[in-house]
Amino acid sequence: MSSQQKGFFSNLKNDLPASLVVFLVAMPLCLGIALASGAPPLAGIIAGFVGGIVVTAFSGSAVGVSGPAAGLIAIVLPAITTFGFEAFLFAVIIAGVIQLILGFLRAGIIGYYFPSSVIKGMLSGIGIIIILKQIPHGFGFDKDPEGDMDFAQPDGETTFSEIVNIFSHPEHISISATIITLVALAILILWERPFMTKLSFTKIVKGPLVAVLAGIGLNLAFKNIDGYSLTSEHLVTIPVASSISDFFGQFKTPDFSIWNNTQIYVVAATMAVIASLETLLCVEATDKLDPHKRVTPTNRELKAQGIGNIVSGFIGGLPITQVIVRSSANIQSGGETKASAFFHGVLLLVSAMAIPAILNMIPLASLAAILFMVGFKLTKPSLFKDMFSKGTEQFLPFVLTVVVIVLTDLLVGIGVGLVVAIFFILWKNYKTPYHFEEKDIEKGKFITIKLAEDVSFLNKVNMLQTLSGLPNNVHVIIDGSKTKSIHLDVIEIIEDFKISAEEREIKVEIIGLDQISNENKNPVKDFEKAMIDNGHK
Repeated sequence: MSSQQKGFFSNLKNDLPASLVVFLVAMPLCLGIALASGAPPLAGIIAGFVGGIVVTAFSGSAVGVSGPAAGLIAIVLPAITTFGFEAFLFAVIIAGVIQLILGFLRAGIIGYYFPSSVIKGMLSGIGIIIILKQIPHGFGFDKDPEGDMDFAQPDGETTFSEIVNIFSHPEHISISATIITLVALAILILWERPFMTKLSFTKIVKGPLVAVLAGIGLNLAFKNIDGYSLTSEHLVTIPVASSISDFFGQFKTPDFSIWNNTQIYVVAATMAVIASLETLLCVEATDKLDPHKRVTPTNRELKAQGIGNIVSGFIGGLPITQVIVRSSANIQSGGETKASAFFHGVLLLVSAMAIPAILNMIPLASLAAILFMVGFKLTKPSLFKDMFSKGTEQFLPFVLTVVVIVLTDLLVGIGVGLVVAIFFILWKNYKTPYHFEEKDIEKGKFITIKLAEDVSFLNKVNMLQTLSGLPNNVHVIIDGSKTKSIHLDVIEIIEDFKISAEEREIKVEIIGLDQISNENKNPVKDFEKAMIDNGHK
C-alpha cells in the first residue's frame, strides 16, 4: 500500500513521535507570534490547535501543518491597535469566508505558477532566517519574541544587529542558556548518527524530546547554583489557568458590532489574500520536501484554511496559514500522514489546559537547538551547489530569493525571485523566436528562417535586426509551418521586409503563414479598410 493510500491511523509509530516534535516547535512560535502581534498569548495557542485539529480535518495535505503565521504580524498588530482585539476577531472570520469563496472559485491554481527555483529559494531563505533568529535565543538573549521572521524587528534592531549586540555586550550572554543549547545540539546530532538510527528505541523516542527533557533537567539543576538560574524570559511562558473552566473562560468572542465599519473589511480582505498566498507557497514547498512527492489539492486547502480561520475567529484565535517551519519539522521528524499534524494540535490544546506549569519549565535555548537543525536541513550547502550547477537561469532567481527574504520578508523575496524568473523566460523567448543559422549567409544562396510555435511582440527587435542584416541578392525562406501564433507587430515587420526586399533584389518565400503569404494582403490595411467601410474615418 502506498503512502498516499494509507489511512489516518496507519502510521502512528512515525506520526506520534513526529507530532511531539512539531508540538515542541510550534508552542513557542504560537506564543511568540501572539506577543509580536499585540494579542493575548492564548490567542496564539488557539490558532495553533485550530490549525492542527480543524484545518487538518478538512485539508488534503499529508504533511502540511497550519497555525499562526509570522508573515501576518504586520497586518495583525496595527489592526488590533486600531480596532481592538475582539473587533479584530470579526475580521479573522470574514477573512476565512473570503478564503472559502476563493477555494470554491478554484483560485488554488495560483500556487502552481511559481517556478521551482523560487520555491527552493524560499525554503533556503527561511532556513537561514531560522538559524539567524535563533542565535540570540541560543545564547539566552531573548529580547525579540519567538516567531518574528522579519529582518526589521519591532524593537528597532535587525536580524544582524541583534546578533552583533550579543557579542559586543558579553553581559547579554547567559552561560546557562548557552550550555543548554550546546547539550541539546549534541543530543540532536548524536541522535542522527548512523549507529544511533539503527537502535530501535530512537525510532520511538526522538532526539528533540530528549533535548527538551535534558533542557528541563539542566534548568532545574541551575536553580541551585548562584548566578546560573534561568529567568522567565529564558523559558516558555504559557498562561496558567486555575481550572479547565478558567482556561476556556480566557477565550475571547468577536465583536460583531463593527460589521458596518468598511475598514474592517479591508483588513479582512488583505489578510485573506496574504494568508492564501503564503499557504499556497507553503503547499508547493511542502510537496517538494515530501519524500513521497504527494500533491496537495490546493483548492481544498484554501477551503480548509477558510474554515480554520472562521473557527479561530469565533473562539479568540489569530489568523491561520499553512506554515513551512512546522511543516518541514514534521517531514524531517518522519511524519507520514495527517495524523501527525492533527495530534500536534491535540497536544497544544491538552498541554495548555492541563500541564502549563511543566511546559513553562522548558528553556527557549533547547527549542533554539531544535530549530537550528530544522533551519540547517532547509538550507544545506549542497542545495546551493546543486542550483549553481543548473546554470544562471535557475541559480539567479534562487539566490536572489534567498537574499531578499533574509533582508526583508517572505513575500518581498518571493516577488523579487518571481520577477527575475519571468525575466529569464521573456529573455529566452526574445532570443529564440526562430531558428536561423548565420553561416547560411556565407553560402549566398538559400537562407531559411524557421519561426517558433509562438512569436510575440517581444521578438520584434530581434526579427527586425535579423531581416535588415541580410545581404542583398539572396533567397530567403521564412518558414512558419510550425507556428501557432504570431503577433501582429511581427507580421508588419515581415510585410515591410517584403517591400524593401524588392529593391535589394532579395527573393522572399513564405511558408505556412497564410495571413501574410498573399502579397496583396496586409492585416493592417485590411483592418483600416474594414473600419472605413463601416463608416469610421
